[in-house]
Amino acid sequence: MTGSMNKIENYLDELFPNPRCELNYNKDYELLLATMLSAQTTDKRVNTVTAILFKKYPNTKALSNADFNDIANIIRPIGTFNKKAHNVIEIAKRLQKDYNGIVPNNREYLESLPGVGRKTTNVVLSNLFNEPCIAVDTHVSRVSKRLKLAGEKDDPLEVEKKLTKKIKKENLCKRHHQLVLFGRYHCTARNPKCENCKLKEICKNK
Repeated sequence: MTGSMNKIENYLDELFPNPRCELNYNKDYELLLATMLSAQTTDKRVNTVTAILFKKYPNTKALSNADFNDIANIIRPIGTFNKKAHNVIEIAKRLQKDYNGIVPNNREYLESLPGVGRKTTNVVLSNLFNEPCIAVDTHVSRVSKRLKLAGEKDDPLEVEKKLTKKIKKENLCKRHHQLVLFGRYHCTARNPKCENCKLKEICKNK
């Protein structure tokens, strides 16, 4: 597996030498909210609605006092907007009350926020605080299983544990972004671009 892992990592470095999160944000809480909103939708669509949302409500205090229907209307294009609108307001209220609007480096606290699970928390911790953790979304899960880095029936936590063992601690954040981008643009769910892929020999789909 070491040889395969080296081959995978070298190819990811070749394709995405400087990977970054594709969600747009300027403030720490904006990343938290954008990641929560990205569930079951695309980053592109989230960026469209957050451009409006964060301009109209420029801080957590404004968001915590926002009109529910207005938030729901702004984020309507991303789906499950009523639930997510509730989450936006509640997260803003909690951050404002507990940390004066600042996102803390505190896994337990972040996972206690509405709509924020382990995946969102891992994205926030790795991007804001450079904590060595890897978030497993649908792209990371699919790519990991196709490249035999995880078992076909592994749940996201199992995939995360296996990747954490195989990838150097200091590279986890980078590899996360690379795996997401590889799954988003190359190893897609439908019609993956296998023809020119340098990893097709170690892929279970070959």
